[in-house]
Amino acid sequence: MRYTLFQSRKDEVLLIARILLMILFVLFGWDKFINFSGTASYMESVGLPLPTFAALIALVMEFAVGIAIVLGYYTRPLALLLAIYTLVTALIGHRYWLVTDNPLARIDVMINFYKNFSITGGLLLLCITGPGKYSLDKR
Repeated sequence: MRYTLFQSRKDEVLLIARILLMILFVLFGWDKFINFSGTASYMESVGLPLPTFAALIALVMEFAVGIAIVLGYYTRPLALLLAIYTLVTALIGHRYWLVTDNPLARIDVMINFYKNFSITGGLLLLCITGPGKYSLDKR
């Protein structure tokens, strides 16, 4: 019976899911925008080539793509692209297996690693289900 309630409100639940999935990306994307030099410095510290370009990619993926998905604009392809980005960032930026000197720091990095994997799952579901009727895709 409860499933039926959610099924009858599928479009509303998809809108809420899009917003909840993107809160993290939009907030941290905005932070990358207002602290772009710090973001580029972090990219350099993890050994990425072209750290300024990597920071720009992170900014666009998190903020611009996040806003687009909230609005339901090109939801399926952008959700897939963001899922790939999120998986790659887990593998590049949250390598907990390399943190050996501080157990608390290792746990923190491990949480972020698996958080990214979980978010990737949500993005793949969004890619399959689509945005629902409350989206620019449906207009």
